[in-house]
Amino acid sequence: MNEPMIQLLVLAGIAVFLILRLKSVLGTREGFEKPPVQQQPEGHSARRGFEVIDGGPDHDITDHVAEDSEQAQTLAAMKRIEPSFSVSEFVQGARGAYEMIVMGFEKGNLDEIQPFLSEEVFDTFVSVVADREDKGLTIEAEFIGVRETALTDAKFDKDTNQAEITMKFVGELTSVVRDRGGDIIEGNPNTVKRQKDSWTFARVMGSDDPNWLLVATDA
Repeated sequence: MNEPMIQLLVLAGIAVFLILRLKSVLGTREGFEKPPVQQQPEGHSARRGFEVIDGGPDHDITDHVAEDSEQAQTLAAMKRIEPSFSVSEFVQGARGAYEMIVMGFEKGNLDEIQPFLSEEVFDTFVSVVADREDKGLTIEAEFIGVRETALTDAKFDKDTNQAEITMKFVGELTSVVRDRGGDIIEGNPNTVKRQKDSWTFARVMGSDDPNWLLVATDA
């Protein structure tokens, strides 16, 4: 048998060996292979309307309201329209807005806080500040801090995507009212008073404007 024929037989033998070897590996499920995807019961991921893909609760919601509450359902509806919406970030922002708006109102600096107020709330603030000025009254206030912040209610209109979230605040501040002559007629600069407020903020979910407006106040 000549040398070229021997080489051909050797190569053929190697090829047969490799084919059999490869078949033995590919024909089994051993080795690295993604496990089959288990089919979830229909509606499983949407149970209670605010669960994440892995079946657990959305802690961005349940950290602020009860898991089975109507408020949780409402907040979930908001997030379906605007997935980037974060309840925790909203609560933090509302807390900062509370301090800014309270101090703007106390000091009469309404121009600074107007962009964060609805037209109705702004007009009410203007009326109160104007009445103080007519009476010659001035307020000196210092904000100490927010002692309590809680999300107490949420509403969502699915037809207009209008969302409303009501927050409860307990703030601490010092405040005195002085008359035209500068005499204190109310308050004590050395006494910290606790102020409770219930404020409602509103916004159209999914809109380009990210700002929430204060639409209602209730002490």
